[in-house]
Amino acid sequence: MDVLINAFVALHVIGIASLLGGFLTQMKAMGTGTARFTPAMLHGALTMLITGAVLVGLNQADGNTVNNLKIGIKMAVLVVVLGLVYVKRDEEGVDKGMFAAVGGLTTANIFIATLWT
Repeated sequence: MDVLINAFVALHVIGIASLLGGFLTQMKAMGTGTARFTPAMLHGALTMLITGAVLVGLNQADGNTVNNLKIGIKMAVLVVVLGLVYVKRDEEGVDKGMFAAVGGLTTANIFIATLWT
């Protein structure tokens, strides 16, 4: 079971990298107002959502304790990010504030995951 959990953790990290990487590579474009949500960002957010849900299930099935409050907050933040990226995915330019919000919420989600013990 540990190998399966670790495989899904790796997939979860790949999703985070895709979402945050899409944001970071467009920070210069955000300054000029030409940043857009890329398909990689949408797929990264979806990957995070699916692998996160699977990780909760696998950890509970393995008998590990899961902090439901932490997971609930992380999922709520991710659903907001996913909603923003999904709704604005076809627009050529995204508002600077909305694009910054996606990057900030993604970063906040990373800090919640790593610092909340």
